[in-house]
Amino acid sequence: MPNSTTSDPHEHLEDLLRELTPQVLGAVVRWSGDFALAEDAVQEALLAAATTWPRDGRPDNPKSWLIQTATRRLIDEVRQQQARRRREERAALREVPPGEVEEYDDTLRLLFLCCHPSLTPASAIALTLRAVGGLTTAEIATAYLVPEATMAQRISRAKSKLKGASFELDADPDRLRNVLHVLYLMFNEGYTSTSGPALHRSDLSSEAIRLTRAVRSQLPDDRQVTGLLALMLLTDARRAARTGPNGELVPLAEQDRSLWDHDYIAEGVGLAVEAFQTPLGEYQIQAAIAALHDEVDRAEDTDWPQILALYGLLEDLSGNPMVKLNRAIAAAMVDGPDAGLKLLDAVDDELAGHYRLDATRGHLYELRGDTSRAAEYFRSAARGTTSLPERNYLMTKAASLR
Repeated sequence: MPNSTTSDPHEHLEDLLRELTPQVLGAVVRWSGDFALAEDAVQEALLAAATTWPRDGRPDNPKSWLIQTATRRLIDEVRQQQARRRREERAALREVPPGEVEEYDDTLRLLFLCCHPSLTPASAIALTLRAVGGLTTAEIATAYLVPEATMAQRISRAKSKLKGASFELDADPDRLRNVLHVLYLMFNEGYTSTSGPALHRSDLSSEAIRLTRAVRSQLPDDRQVTGLLALMLLTDARRAARTGPNGELVPLAEQDRSLWDHDYIAEGVGLAVEAFQTPLGEYQIQAAIAALHDEVDRAEDTDWPQILALYGLLEDLSGNPMVKLNRAIAAAMVDGPDAGLKLLDAVDDELAGHYRLDATRGHLYELRGDTSRAAEYFRSAARGTTSLPERNYLMTKAASLR
């Protein structure tokens, strides 16, 4: 995340432009109705600001300056295309409504637009990172280990699908659920990268937290939003302790808890308590589980019976097979490894061949004392993951049990 304490004026300017970009883009999209053209115009306005402000001085109202500059660029572009794109004539001739610049912050509307139900989760995440998060196409491509051209095409197709989509803030629960799901997936990919040499991408997880805070600032009474923010904070609080000095994975039970971010934990626990009211949703329950892990100073003091009960609620609510894996681990901690192994039998069909199922079985067989079978499952899990830190950890576990 940008460092607001730096004394470098260029970095101050970069921070300001990044903060204003989604607000400016949202205003221009709302005015023009064309996402792609608006984004091009805003990029030109940002470039103009980066060039002229250090020389001529920063305007009194930077946001207004950027919106007006982008609007003029957009009008110029539309006018140039009038001969072959008559349908944009009206947009080219419109005037910017007075007072619009100061009255609205369109960041949340822009986020909801980027998470439109017509987009796949992968496209919605990419577009959100580009338009709201301010990441370049190259940075997003690097995060997801795909060529930049591939990511550019994905983002371009997403913008095309949104042409003509309503820019109004849609309070429909299904639309909000889609927004939260995209933010949840973005955070998870940043916290535990599904592939590549690094265990996590802190820029993705930090951006997901920032955007979720923005949603909560507009919807402070929504328990699911509050629960999701609590879950992110309580999970991200452990990030510094998740890897060793050489980038190796450190499991939760073995982490140095003095390295955890206790400010995040305090804030997350408070939000989790606030959110834990009926009707309960998935994020509220997951936040409560994370709080139970984070509140104790030693792994052996973890309240596993309560965690097991919460995973039971979560499984009933979601039916997610990954939740069943976590419930099996909790059952093993409460009633012994055989109880956990028995629960895993129920997900064999749903998760056949998934490395997390093999890794969980390996862990439970290790608890049982069957080191030979544990090593076998750890090796199988290592072959199935595309994350290098996870693969190294699983192979090391298998070798240590030989």
